[in-house]
Amino acid sequence: MRYEIKGETLPVVICYLENGEKMVTQGGGMAWMSPNMKMETTSNGGLGKVFGRMLSGEKLFQNFYTAMGGNGMIAFASSFPGSIEAFEISPQNEIIAQKTAFLASEASVNTSICFSKKFSSGLFGGEGFIMQKFSGHGMLFTEFDGHVVEYELKPGQKIVVDTGHLAAMTGTCRMEIVTVPGVKNMFFGGEGVFNTEITGPGHVWLQTMPISNVANVLRPYFPSSNN
Repeated sequence: MRYEIKGETLPVVICYLENGEKMVTQGGGMAWMSPNMKMETTSNGGLGKVFGRMLSGEKLFQNFYTAMGGNGMIAFASSFPGSIEAFEISPQNEIIAQKTAFLASEASVNTSICFSKKFSSGLFGGEGFIMQKFSGHGMLFTEFDGHVVEYELKPGQKIVVDTGHLAAMTGTCRMEIVTVPGVKNMFFGGEGVFNTEITGPGHVWLQTMPISNVANVLRPYFPSSNN
């Protein structure tokens, strides 16, 4: 499979498949395609996988697209201003990403739920709590909010990220949900109660404009339901 990513603010990834190659995406993820791409909607796994997608905010069913009778083309567009990132998944390069990151992948990429080790803290940690883990083999395409900034962490090196700004990290990193120290900082600092602490070794992708932050900024301008 070949691919190219076009556009900056609202990008699209265009995938060129050989006969028989297969892609998977959520319902509504396809933007355009060649007429020989066959679509099949499926739950893609047992009850456990369906429940996992429900927890991560994804749709319960997924669409598989297969190039039939020759080479095919299919495009997947981002749903929010930001970036599309491509990852080559392998047993040596597993990726953990925010729960809304999945855009499309080759059918040989596996998706599962990844929880913070500190379950009780993570329960109140917002977006940093439930993540998705991508394993197996093949190309994965993710969509992140805003601009993406990358860091390479050495073994034991840490970075503290405001909840929601963590876009993805390699599977070698460790993530924990930590409380903001100090009661005054916690309640009057304006930065929330929890942060996400990431420990290397590994690579980290951070996003500058989480959609949740955009929603909070715009909320005062929306008409009240009581009016």
